[in-house]
Amino acid sequence: MKKRVAIYGSTGSIGTQALDVVEAHADLFELEILTAHSNAGLLIQQAKKYRPNMVVISDESKYEQVNDALSGDHIKVFAGEKSLIDLAGSDSYDILLAAIVGFAGLSSTIAALQQGKTVALANKETLVVAGDIVSELVSKHHASLIPVDSEHSAIFQCIVGEAAGAVEKIVLTASGGPFLGKKPNYLINVKKDHALQHPNWTMGAKITIDSASLMNKGLEMIEAKWLFGLQNEQIEVIVHAQSIIHSMVQFVDGSMKAQMGLPDMKLPIQYALAFPHRVQNDFKRFEFKNFPSLTFEAADTKTFRNLALAKEAMYKGGNAPCVLNAANEVVVDAFLKNKVGFLEMSDIIESCLEKVAFIEKPTLNDYVLCNTETRALASSFIK
Repeated sequence: MKKRVAIYGSTGSIGTQALDVVEAHADLFELEILTAHSNAGLLIQQAKKYRPNMVVISDESKYEQVNDALSGDHIKVFAGEKSLIDLAGSDSYDILLAAIVGFAGLSSTIAALQQGKTVALANKETLVVAGDIVSELVSKHHASLIPVDSEHSAIFQCIVGEAAGAVEKIVLTASGGPFLGKKPNYLINVKKDHALQHPNWTMGAKITIDSASLMNKGLEMIEAKWLFGLQNEQIEVIVHAQSIIHSMVQFVDGSMKAQMGLPDMKLPIQYALAFPHRVQNDFKRFEFKNFPSLTFEAADTKTFRNLALAKEAMYKGGNAPCVLNAANEVVVDAFLKNKVGFLEMSDIIESCLEKVAFIEKPTLNDYVLCNTETRALASSFIK
């Protein structure tokens, strides 16, 4: 039987690539739900092409536009945050690809896990913000989380079949982004056009800026902690500019496994959707002769302070990662609008971590309030 797929965030970078994967393997997958926040035009195009059973536009002001456009296509149209949550908690699909960017993706992912669903997780903020709660839901409801991030997919692929407790540490690889090797006197003047020019990956704007600032790797450390049940000291980061080794695992006997391949997000998307099976594809293959050397170096956390701030938040725990994430979402949006400088983003995040009250064991409501408070505080620092 075909897997029924719900793609939450179908108009984003991950969502559009996931649609390509589903289309290429129509014998394995069928689309049940597509959702978008406000990109009604693209959602309408996708719905007409891929014929899902249902679509959700979370911006309720766009409901009539989508509903009118699809009125003759026998596709059910819903709108609003409540619809996202209700459908995530329904029995209409088999696997949900969680690709809504940022804190906004948390509630629908929780709704899916509460129903014991399989979630292919591309939204790292879900585990960064509320990893303790999400992990508890996975266990309680016998749900499944399959990582889609290339680094976490690599770790996942390396540990499949290994005994519990066999992992000594994991090593997350970072490309270093477009500013690898640059110092503060250069970075003080960079603008969004420079930061959006990633050397290896084609991604959405938010994650591309996070990659340039190394915040993306910091968020991935926190996500990995919860995904794989690791202690803080079991997680390392190394800069690997070629992005061929997507991450590594060192086991208790000293041996290491690495997952390698050309940088292409369709591969981890396909792996997550088809798991536990590997599916043939026509993706371009890696050849050693084209990469005579692979390099590795320590991350420059003095220049790229976001990685150090994220590590500090991970060790502190409680609501600190929630503060980190909320502040980062605000400053990245401001940077993309040319309202703050590249280095200034770290200053604002650090100020928020210092000023927002620490909660050692937050509830889900605490996380929601913390997110709101931190966003307001971060916004107040932006002129």
